Amino acid sequence: MKKNFKGILLGLSSGMFWGLDTALNGLVLTMAPFILADARLISGTLLLAFFHDFISALLLTADIGVHGGLKATVTLLKNRSAHFVMVAALFAGPLGMRAYLYAVDTIGSGLTATISAIYPAVAAILGAIFLKDYLNKRGWLGLMLTITAIGILGYTNLASVGSMVLGILAALLCVFGWASESVITAYGMKDDIEPKQALFIRQWTSSLAYLLFMFFEGDWMFSVQAVVLSPSIWLTVALAVVGTLSYLCYYSAIDTIGPVKATGLNVTYSIWTVVFTLILMGGEFDLKLIVCGLLIIVGSSLVIKD
Repeated sequence: MKKNFKGILLGLSSGMFWGLDTALNGLVLTMAPFILADARLISGTLLLAFFHDFISALLLTADIGVHGGLKATVTLLKNRSAHFVMVAALFAGPLGMRAYLYAVDTIGSGLTATISAIYPAVAAILGAIFLKDYLNKRGWLGLMLTITAIGILGYTNLASVGSMVLGILAALLCVFGWASESVITAYGMKDDIEPKQALFIRQWTSSLAYLLFMFFEGDWMFSVQAVVLSPSIWLTVALAVVGTLSYLCYYSAIDTIGPVKATGLNVTYSIWTVVFTLILMGGEFDLKLIVCGLLIIVGSSLVIKD
């Protein structure tokens, strides 16, 4: 019972931190140098994705090193289970996260969070196929209720959506990447890898993949220097810290209660994204936000209840 409660709390915390992460992403992408039209600069979404995961990787390295577990963690890289985590990292980072940031930059953080939040349904299907991790009827009802509430929350005028096809497709690509990550990571952590070690492997794999893309996209040294020397670097670091906390909670939830329930709880980031975006960007709460927030809570409760 205590283990299940811990997993539920971790899953909900991952959603809250990721909602803040999404809102901060939207804010950072409006700042220099991410919006500068300099031909030497790499695209803002790729640049931010790299810093997001690279700073996170440095933080995890320092934390594991301080606790004396760095050598043991590096040794795990030769294990088969670590290779699955690396594959999951490629689905989550270069595929999922970059698509997510592109969508945030194109169609906004609110609509992106809305569309991408259907990934638990995809994860549930993949989990049932590959891990035999099934939701019961009540769980499926809760998941569908949550996704419906998210759809209502992010509803926009269809006429405006037509001009944002690429952003919507990017958000759907993110759905596939994140759903695959949760299932592959759960498989990789079945044996001998702890959540923090898995996240260490994930962030370094993702960072190196981003760096490889940066080599081919533009002047990567100039772009990195532009970010480091800009006032936005401090907000970028704060963003990476928040992202790391979200990932740690999420991976721990996957390890504790399984990928299906963990994603069902993590999806609450959609409501947190709206809340934090309103706080950071300004705006007013409305009845739709309150009602949908309650539906998401009810839906998530059905998902986690055995």
